Amino acid sequence: MNPITALTQPGLVDLYLIPWTIKLVTAALIWFVGKWVAARLADLVRKLMTRAAIDVMLVQFLGNLLHAVLIVVVIIAALDHLGVPTTSMLAVFGAAGLAVGLALRDSLSNFAAGIMLILFRPFRVGDFIEAGGVSGVPEEIRIFSTVMRTPDNRIIIVPNGQIANGTIINFNAKPTRRVDLVFAISYKDDIGTAKAIIERVLSADERILTDPAPLVAVADLAESSVNLNVRPWVRTEDFWLVRADVLERVKTALEAEGITIPFPQRDLHVHELKRVA
Repeated sequence: MNPITALTQPGLVDLYLIPWTIKLVTAALIWFVGKWVAARLADLVRKLMTRAAIDVMLVQFLGNLLHAVLIVVVIIAALDHLGVPTTSMLAVFGAAGLAVGLALRDSLSNFAAGIMLILFRPFRVGDFIEAGGVSGVPEEIRIFSTVMRTPDNRIIIVPNGQIANGTIINFNAKPTRRVDLVFAISYKDDIGTAKAIIERVLSADERILTDPAPLVAVADLAESSVNLNVRPWVRTEDFWLVRADVLERVKTALEAEGITIPFPQRDLHVHELKRVA
């Protein structure tokens, strides 16, 4: 008998074709509806955690993790409706878990590192940090990686393990920062006069804190100059603007008062040797 003709027989259609068509359609509905519900539930959980004033980075991480878990549940439900023995399949996956874990040990390490970053919070969204060989602002900790935005607005994806296992420098961890500057004056200039000029410039800037007081002190007696350390304290958000302004204003003020800002130079002494007859 022709297979097509056999399938069109009423008994085979009722026994195989219609039930399997219904199962496939239902499984597809479970997948698409479940996928939609998983996304909505993850968004709802994110909103609830945000309203509870939970850290943004933790909200993003847990939201992504919940969405991934729900997608896995939807896939298992769809396969189970098709009659796939999901229990046996999970058992096989469990037996193969060790091999998969060894093959994906770097990914699992990044996942564990992401959890550690969330738990210990060495930085928050919006902080400027240096970590994993990259400097930038962390925007999101994903399951396996961290999304960072550089000052020139590039996006860099850094593995979580690379960040957690290395040195992390957080420039925004404290509310205040010290601006470290060095100004050089000539050996012929009066140190006290130069210090007074610099202190006057610092006291005129309202962004510079008075407690702790700014430091102006001799740092080095260098080859071509006397170097002065200038170390005012500012609010962290004012750091870069104050640094740029102080550099410009101190240079202008020193030059206006006749203080020389020297450049490296060497004196050459030439001696004429007389030839002995």
